[in-house]
Amino acid sequence: MAVDWINFTPWTALAGGLLIGLAAAALLLFNGRIAGISGILGGLLHPKRGDIIWRVAFLAGLVIAPLAYGVFAPLPDARIDAGPWTLVAAGLLVGLGTRYGSGCTSGHGVCGLSRMSPRSLVATLSFMLAGFVTVYVLRHLLA
Repeated sequence: MAVDWINFTPWTALAGGLLIGLAAAALLLFNGRIAGISGILGGLLHPKRGDIIWRVAFLAGLVIAPLAYGVFAPLPDARIDAGPWTLVAAGLLVGLGTRYGSGCTSGHGVCGLSRMSPRSLVATLSFMLAGFVTVYVLRHLLA
């Protein structure tokens, strides 16, 4: 294993992590809500009165943030080594896991772990294990 020193960006990664943590803390402190993306998006499918604006603003921030970053620094090249059907299958499996896990990696991994939730610890470990097994199977057993 070798480190790709050209694309190694610890300072931007640290800044991004701090911004994610600040956003999650601010949403919890000022709105009493957990910054789980699947829950925020899911809440727009069956909206409640007075519950739409903050959800749309949060999701818009997820789209606008990389565009704003791109004004100051070049965005990394996106390279996806999968076909469209693989991406569709992966998206459906992630969605299914999110429903069965009662939340996504952002809700459990960022917000749940910081609140010391045992359920979020189990969910995050399950997400990670599933990812490790998937990569191992696809790259070593099926390659």
